[in-house]
Amino acid sequence: MMQLLQKQVTFAEFIDWKPDDARYELHNGVIIEMPQPLGQHENITGFTARKITVEFDRLNLPYSIPKQALVRSLGSESGYIPDVLLLNCPSLINEPLWATQSTVTQGDSIPLVIEVVSNNWRVDYLTKLRDYEEIGIPEYWIIDYLALGGIRYIGNPKQPTISIYSLINGEYQVRQFRENQRIISPTFPELNLTAQQIFQAGG
Repeated sequence: MMQLLQKQVTFAEFIDWKPDDARYELHNGVIIEMPQPLGQHENITGFTARKITVEFDRLNLPYSIPKQALVRSLGSESGYIPDVLLLNCPSLINEPLWATQSTVTQGDSIPLVIEVVSNNWRVDYLTKLRDYEEIGIPEYWIIDYLALGGIRYIGNPKQPTISIYSLINGEYQVRQFRENQRIISPTFPELNLTAQQIFQAGG
């Protein structure tokens, strides 16, 4: 990640400035250019999004996965583009920034969000975890296929891990999955997918 400007900006200024042909996030008032993801990262993101799409289509749920929508906590000057963002379409009518800024701010609109870990793993495990919890997003996956996260997050020895955070009484509780363990998703309890299948999708 690369910081573009020295001065801090508001979310409204960020939206006015943000070009359509590149990926930028706003982290506590600081504009960050998101690097082009590696091929493995893209493969895992695409595979996971496809599996989730098949599942919500099978269940006939009114969900969608947008390409570039932002997630924002209204209490901060931050906005993120998750690797996979699942939207509950009927709830978008209550989103104040959706129609004009493609931005969601409420947990009711976001059943699930997924981040695939890159070198900036602290953002996924610390910053985004805190903000997604504050927004009230019911389920947050961190797919750490290269075992980059700190030992306090994925254990010692470090190994590829999927951490699924579920919102219980306003706080995230985590379950972790490795190797051939079947993913347990509160949003999709019948999802038939193992951690290893997701890791292997990276190629």
